[in-house]
Amino acid sequence: MYLLLQLLLIILAFISGEHEAIAAYVPPYTSVVAPINKHTDAAKPLYSVQIMTSWVNMQYLHANFLIDIDAPFIWHDCIVQWNTYPGSCPSNTLCTGPVSCEEYQCTDVRTSYSYKNPSCAPETNSSTLPGWGFCTCPVNVVNPVTGSCSQALLNYDDFTMSVSNGRNVGIDLFNQYYGAYPNAACAPSSSFTSFPTNVSGVMAFSSSPYALPAYLYQPLKKTLALCFPSNSSAPGVLFFGTGPYYLLPQSNVDVRTYLSYTPLLNHQDSFGYFISVNGIVIKKRSVNVPANTTTKLSTIDPYTTLRTDIYNDVVRRFSKVVTKRIPPAKPVAPFGLCFTTSTVGLKVPDIDFILPDGKKWSVSVANSMKQVTNEVACLAFVDGGATSEPAIVIGTFQFEDNFLEFDLENSTFGFSSSLLRKQTSCSNFNFTISP
Repeated sequence: MYLLLQLLLIILAFISGEHEAIAAYVPPYTSVVAPINKHTDAAKPLYSVQIMTSWVNMQYLHANFLIDIDAPFIWHDCIVQWNTYPGSCPSNTLCTGPVSCEEYQCTDVRTSYSYKNPSCAPETNSSTLPGWGFCTCPVNVVNPVTGSCSQALLNYDDFTMSVSNGRNVGIDLFNQYYGAYPNAACAPSSSFTSFPTNVSGVMAFSSSPYALPAYLYQPLKKTLALCFPSNSSAPGVLFFGTGPYYLLPQSNVDVRTYLSYTPLLNHQDSFGYFISVNGIVIKKRSVNVPANTTTKLSTIDPYTTLRTDIYNDVVRRFSKVVTKRIPPAKPVAPFGLCFTTSTVGLKVPDIDFILPDGKKWSVSVANSMKQVTNEVACLAFVDGGATSEPAIVIGTFQFEDNFLEFDLENSTFGFSSSLLRKQTSCSNFNFTISP
């Protein structure tokens, strides 16, 4: 009996030691990383993230997903199929496993959002798959480009991303990839007709419990970093994790040292991200921004949209300063203020968003002026209308070559202002595999 007790104590000690070793393990990577591409072949500029979707013929297939920080869950071009034995899926098609209408995920996803779009059809549990014997789970999806509604089938999905130490992609033979297994939805191909070429899905990066960040677990810290490129010739970069983050040529400068921080705000009926803007300053003169003005951050709206009262004040002040040296030009839609740039350089003052605690997000010329022709550049802010809500929506043109960090654990938003002033850009991450 004594020997048996000793043996039991040894086994328990061994198991305890194993658990401590596992708990103490710190992986050599700090983040997962993916390229961000700019697309200009749709009705408006859009940005996608490239993610690996399945392992076929000894390699990963890749797909491009629109980056949407407002969407409640992921949806993309795929087929729900209960029997996915090898060879059962049509070629060049992604097949995923179905979620039954009787599973809790079906109810949770449906009740986690509320689409008031009148074009959305009622969700029913009447559909089945051949030979499966269970009801599928239809969910409504809204196209972020057109606003149209369609139905998709909830599934069990599988995505893979590369790991990074902040400098390179991949660490060693055993630390190259990170798998995530979210509930997503398969939508018909017709749902993506308005999307850019080769973009076949929506990747939700919102605060929703069914967006991708909710499925990225330890050792990753719940921090999303976005760096949008300013052109389509070279990718920007998306990180999710602790950091650090490095952009060439400053190979030893952590981009986080450039960031200022402001609180993220909750907003009723939205999984998106909001901040408080207390004022707008143009060349030391303040533009009136009413108290408690809500500001939304958008990865779908191409330009910053201002409620008419705020927009008119910004245009009036900006025009007064700039037209002293740059002649005005006829406005080019959707912009209301344009200038002739054929004979003079495009030198304009910063537009500063004043945030709580005296922080300011400076919008420099690269993010405030859109060159629409060789002779004309326009203020890249648009009039959202007299009843626009939120009153301010900061769009993607203002994001380009700015490093943005969404700390979802501490509910803070970090911003760098233009990286061009730091002699780098969002296209300067080293995507070569670490040696």
